[in-house]
Amino acid sequence: MDPFGVKANLLAMATSSFLAFRAHKRKSLTPGGSIAAFAVAFFLVGTGLRGMNLLTFYFISIKATKYKKEIKATIDGTIASHEGSTTRGTSQVLACSLLATILSLVHAIYCGAERSVVFPQKIDADSSDIDVVMLSSQLTCGIVAHHATCLADTLASEMGILSKSSPRLITQPWKRVPSGTNGGVTLTGFFWSAMGGAIIGISTILLDYISGIEGIDVVYAFRMILFSLTCGLVGSIFDSLLGATVQQSYFDPDTKMVYQEEDCRPKSTKLVVSHSMNFLTNELVNLVSVFITTLLGATILGPIFF
Repeated sequence: MDPFGVKANLLAMATSSFLAFRAHKRKSLTPGGSIAAFAVAFFLVGTGLRGMNLLTFYFISIKATKYKKEIKATIDGTIASHEGSTTRGTSQVLACSLLATILSLVHAIYCGAERSVVFPQKIDADSSDIDVVMLSSQLTCGIVAHHATCLADTLASEMGILSKSSPRLITQPWKRVPSGTNGGVTLTGFFWSAMGGAIIGISTILLDYISGIEGIDVVYAFRMILFSLTCGLVGSIFDSLLGATVQQSYFDPDTKMVYQEEDCRPKSTKLVVSHSMNFLTNELVNLVSVFITTLLGATILGPIFF
C-alpha cells in the first residue's frame, strides 16, 4: 500500500474517525485526547498498514485499564481520587504515539512503502538501494519497538499492580515496596511486559502478511515476535528505573494507598521512595523510556535479531 495513496487515505480516514468517535463516546479519551488520537491515527495508517498497531495498543490497553479497576482503586490512591476514571488525555495519547508517527512519516518520505526488515549483512553488496533498505529497516525496528514498549508498560502497570506478591524496588531488589509504587517490579509485571511486546510482534506480522510484504516467512515471524517481546521487556525496565529515581510516589499509612500525583495525596502521606527526585511526571517517564527503547531497537536490537 503506497503511503498516502487513495487506498491509504481512505483507510486512514475511516480508522482515525472510528477511533476518535468511539473513544469520545465511551469516554476512554478526553475531547482533546480524541482529537490527538484522530491525528496520529490518520498519519500512522496513512503511511502503511503497520499503523493499525495503534488500534491494537488502544483496545488492549483500554481493556487492561478497566480490568478490576475497583480493586486497583483500593491500591492506587490516584485512581481512587479520580473516582475510578479511565479517561486518558492528550498528553497520554501523544506519549504513546508521537514518536512512532514521526518515524512513520520519515519512512514514507525517504523509503516509500513498508518493507520487511533486512540489515546490511544480509543485503546483496551490489544492491543499488542498500541505503534505503538500511534506513527502512532501522525505522521499522524503531516503530515496532515504540509500540511494543507502550503496550508492555501499560500491561505491566495495569496487570502487575494486581500481583499477589509485594513488588521489589528495581534499584534495590532486596527492598519491598507497596503495590503501585513507581519503580516497583514483580514477576507478574515482567510477564505482562513480555506479553505486551509479543502481542505487538504478532500484530506486526499479521499486518505485514495482509499487506503482501515480501520476505515474510516462519523464521522472520519468529524473529519479529522475539524482537518485539525483548523491546517490551527492555522498555519496561527503563520505565521502572526512571520511576524509581526521578518520579516520586506517596504513601498514606492510614489507608495503605499509594499516590502517583502530589496534588492527589492527602496531607498525611509520606514519601515511599524518599531518595527519588520529583523530576518527571508519569507521561514524561513513559516518553523517555519509549524514546530510549526506540533508539535501542533501531540501532542495536534490530541488527541482533534480524
